[in-house]
Amino acid sequence: MSSRRKRTIVLKLGGELLERPDDVKRVAAGIVALESRVPLVVVHGGGREIDAALAAGGIRKVQIDGLRVTDIPTLEVAVAVLAGTINTRLVSALRRAGGRPVGLTGADADVATARPAAPIRTASGARVSLGLVGTPAGHDSPRLLTVLLKDGYLPVVACIGATRRGDLLNVNADTLAQHLAVSLGAHRLVIAGSTSGVFDTAGHTIGTITSPAAARLIKQGTASAGMVAKLKACRAALHGGVADVFIVNGRLATLATLADRSLAGGLTGTRIVA
Repeated sequence: MSSRRKRTIVLKLGGELLERPDDVKRVAAGIVALESRVPLVVVHGGGREIDAALAAGGIRKVQIDGLRVTDIPTLEVAVAVLAGTINTRLVSALRRAGGRPVGLTGADADVATARPAAPIRTASGARVSLGLVGTPAGHDSPRLLTVLLKDGYLPVVACIGATRRGDLLNVNADTLAQHLAVSLGAHRLVIAGSTSGVFDTAGHTIGTITSPAAARLIKQGTASAGMVAKLKACRAALHGGVADVFIVNGRLATLATLADRSLAGGLTGTRIVA
């Protein structure tokens, strides 16, 4: 593995960072500055815009314990919003900022082959299916992404996956980012959203948390549904060999500094360590 590939960063952007024009412009400028320093793959979500599109279309949103249930109409909306509206918006902003972005989903080529997610056990103890929701399968290095990175392009991946026979599935963006970080042998995974990392019981940001402590937060029900997905992704990334894993406030972070060898004190967020 080349030293340049070892320095690869996977950056996951919460959809809330990509809704307002000023935010998109700022994020795009930061990404281009970061990508000029290290190979970079961007993964994005877009849950709030999916919710808005569902409401506009008169499609009922269904959640179980904070997790979205995806039926066929919901999947169609998710694909349109994630792969169409948000991905194209971000790619356009990145081009204006001077980048060389390539808009993708996990369904393109071998970016993220997925399998249907197993039923979950609810808080009440019942086992239920989330519908057309997928989990990335296998950890073979995605050739398309490695080729794009080698040639100086910036992959921008929407969190839609596909089975080996081409059936589309809704994939959690944190899970997809973790999967790509491990598959690419990335040095660093950064999950950026609108919250300043993991909070303690007093509501203060925890600067560093161990993977076992994160597991306890999940088990105790202390973490919110959205944070549970992030913590699980971070723990899986560490287990898969990613050296540095962070959950940060993307509105406060200077994205270009994510390439710095040491981020101590440089971010508003939490570092997860083994």
